[in-house]
Amino acid sequence: MTAKKTAGSPRELLYAVSLGCPKNLVDTEMLTGAFVNAGVSLTFDPDCATVYLINTCAFLASARNEAEEAIAEGALWKKDNPAGKLVVTGCLAAHQELENFKKRFPEVDIWAAPNELDKVIPLPCPGGVPLRLQLTLPHVAYLKIADGCDNRCAYCLIPSLRGDKKSRTIASCIAEARQLVDVGVREVILIAQDTTAFGENGETFAGLLRALEDMPGFFRYRILYTHPAHYTDELIEVLSKAKKFIPALDIPLQHISDAMLERMNRHTDSKWIRDLVKKLRAAIPGIALRTTFITGFPGETEADFQALVDFTAEARFERLGVFAFSPEPGTPAALMADQVDPAVAECRAKELMRRQHLRTARANAKMVGKIVEIMLDDVDGEYAVGRSDADAPDIDQNVYVAWKRKFRASPGDRVKVKIIKALSGGDLEGELLR
Repeated sequence: MTAKKTAGSPRELLYAVSLGCPKNLVDTEMLTGAFVNAGVSLTFDPDCATVYLINTCAFLASARNEAEEAIAEGALWKKDNPAGKLVVTGCLAAHQELENFKKRFPEVDIWAAPNELDKVIPLPCPGGVPLRLQLTLPHVAYLKIADGCDNRCAYCLIPSLRGDKKSRTIASCIAEARQLVDVGVREVILIAQDTTAFGENGETFAGLLRALEDMPGFFRYRILYTHPAHYTDELIEVLSKAKKFIPALDIPLQHISDAMLERMNRHTDSKWIRDLVKKLRAAIPGIALRTTFITGFPGETEADFQALVDFTAEARFERLGVFAFSPEPGTPAALMADQVDPAVAECRAKELMRRQHLRTARANAKMVGKIVEIMLDDVDGEYAVGRSDADAPDIDQNVYVAWKRKFRASPGDRVKVKIIKALSGGDLEGELLR
């Protein structure tokens, strides 16, 4: 008997574990929404559950290790609840090591890859809009506009896990955004494996942003996971004129060395990247740019790494992350010659982040005494926690605010604060202004 057949019993309870990125979280929201729609209630106590759902990530070895630990906990639950259903979904269920995991965890009743979620429970999609149970902060929600990827970066497993890019229609995206805003969402975060590649049958990402601008409601939208190769002059112009666009962009660049970019199959070069950064800063004054880089990719020389160090100093990204290269089985990069010693790759990543932390500390010190507008994410007792436009939820830094009880505000409100201290770890402290 499958979870699909048992769904609907009033005594059924679902316990869900969601691993990985926001794109995975949206899948979890759709699954939990489908269960709730079928009459199954959620529980935060696995001991009470009749269905134990684990939505996995398998992008890196560390993610697979995390998934393995979660499945092991689920297997223990299954031994104590033999009549319950243990369900594993997500990218691990599409990974080439799946058969090994099946042998190691025979307790799992259902394995469902990202394109097989209907094996778990039918996913209602009225009017082309997926039925979701929002699991984020009430005023923040992710809008997944596409799935899969066509870029075929040499280090990336996504195409083998998620398949080719499949975009939604603008109409379905706007309909879902409308639903989110109607229930109080004030920050809609656009996500996909590659948001800038959105569009089929003549539709484009620029067209989607125009439609969002025309949509009534008190909300703004943030954009994550953009690919530098897919920025167009039209897109930059739309962003420069947009009123609802939060002036912050996430653009994983991965490297600046032409040799590395070519080996990575990034479909771009150093000149394009430098020109794009200049265009965005000129077109959108005050924009915050976040990026990520990979150190230790096969063939990376000291000169390549130094070029990356020099570029980060030159570009002065507001937010930056670094990953040491991980040779993922099944990717072209794992078979390349000139593999870099993992210790060297890790050392380079730490050095790049050390320099970024120094830049962030200096930038934060200069913020002291300035007045900034933030969105409140939490209001509790004498303090509130919020974020500036530069900061995405659960990723970037926070602003901790001294809270005056006589001043009324709620999560999702935008308020002005005076920065009074730069805290260790990149966070800030501020005073709420009337």
